[in-house]
Amino acid sequence: MNIHISDLIRHLESQAPLHYAESFDNVGLLTGNPNWVVTGILVTLDTLEEVVDEAIAKKCNVIVSFHPIIFSGLKSLTGKTYVERAVIKAIQNNIAIYALHTALDNQKWGVSGKMGNVLGIENHSVLIPQKQTIKKLTTYVPQAYAEQVRKALFKAGAGYIGNYSECSFNSSGIGTYLPNEFANPSIGEIGKLQEESETQIGVYFEKHLESKVLKALFESHPYEEVAYEVITLDNTHQNIGMGIVGTLASAVSESVFMQLLMQKFGLNNIRHSKFINKPIQKVAVLGGSGSFALKSAIAAGADAYVSADFKYHEFYGAENQILIADIGHFESEQFTKILILEFIQKKFTTFAVRISETNTNPVFNYH
Repeated sequence: MNIHISDLIRHLESQAPLHYAESFDNVGLLTGNPNWVVTGILVTLDTLEEVVDEAIAKKCNVIVSFHPIIFSGLKSLTGKTYVERAVIKAIQNNIAIYALHTALDNQKWGVSGKMGNVLGIENHSVLIPQKQTIKKLTTYVPQAYAEQVRKALFKAGAGYIGNYSECSFNSSGIGTYLPNEFANPSIGEIGKLQEESETQIGVYFEKHLESKVLKALFESHPYEEVAYEVITLDNTHQNIGMGIVGTLASAVSESVFMQLLMQKFGLNNIRHSKFINKPIQKVAVLGGSGSFALKSAIAAGADAYVSADFKYHEFYGAENQILIADIGHFESEQFTKILILEFIQKKFTTFAVRISETNTNPVFNYH
C-alpha cells in the first residue's frame, strides 16, 4: 500500500501539532506536494544543500528536518545563499521538506525531554508551560441526547484534564426557541414557541482539536442550529511548553555533574557560570537557545540549568543561585534526530527511514 506525504504529515502532527509552534516559527511542509507517494525519509537537524544531495543519493523524497531551512520570507530564488541553494535543489529533484522545530520543542517528551532522558533526569515537568493551549466548549442539548453528544465529544478528544478523561460539567435547564418558516426543526413546530428540557454540557479540549471537536458536536447534536460557545482558558497544559525540570537519582558535586554532561553529550568543553559549591540534584534543561528561560529555572528551584547560546553578560544572571552549563546549540539538540526517527518508525515500516549522516553543525572548536 502506498503511503503519501499527507499520511506522514498526519502522523507527525498527531505527535507534535503545529498549533503549539511559536508564532515566530515556520513549521510544516516547506516544499513538495502532500499527494506524493513516499519513497524514503531522511531525518536531519538542518536541511543544507549537502543534506538534499544525501537524500537524492539514498532515494529519499522526503526530508524531515528539525530546523526549518526557510525561516523568513524568500524574495528570490537565485542560489545566492545557502538557503536558496538548498530549496532550489529540493524543488528540482521533487524532494519534500517538512520542519518540526518549536512544535516539537513544546512537547514534554520532545527535544528537552530527550535531553533529560539522556541525563537520567526523573519525575520531570515542563519548565515554561505554554499559555492559551486549552479551550472550553459549552453547548446545550435536549436531555435525551446528552449522553450521545458527550460520547461523541469524548471520542473526538475532548474531556481530558491532566491524567483524567471523559471530564465534563452538566447542568439542567429549560431552553426556548421559535422556528420561523424557513426552519426544519427536529424537535418542535414552525411558528410555535418550543420549551425543551436541556442539558448544558461543558468540556475542555486541547486547542489543536477544535475543528475535530466541533465536527463531532455538529454530527451528534439533534438540532438544526447548534448553540455553542468556545473560549480560551488561562489554564496551562502539563505536557506542553518549553524545557523540562526534574531530579537526578542522587545529588552530585558541580564537577561530577560537569563530567556527566561531558560524557553523555560527547563534549570536549563546556561554557559555564562560576561554581558556587552547591550540590546538583534538581536540573532544568532546554534544547537550543535557552538563555530566556534562566529566570524560570531559578524560580523552579533548579540547582543547574543546561542549555545553549548564552551571551557574555547573561552568565551574570546566575546570581550565585544556579549553575549555568552552556553545552552548545547543536550538542543540546543532537539526539533529536533519533527522537524523530523513532516515532516515524513506530507508524511506518514499508519504506526506509534514515538518519542523515551529514554533520550540519556550523560551529567548530580548535583544539
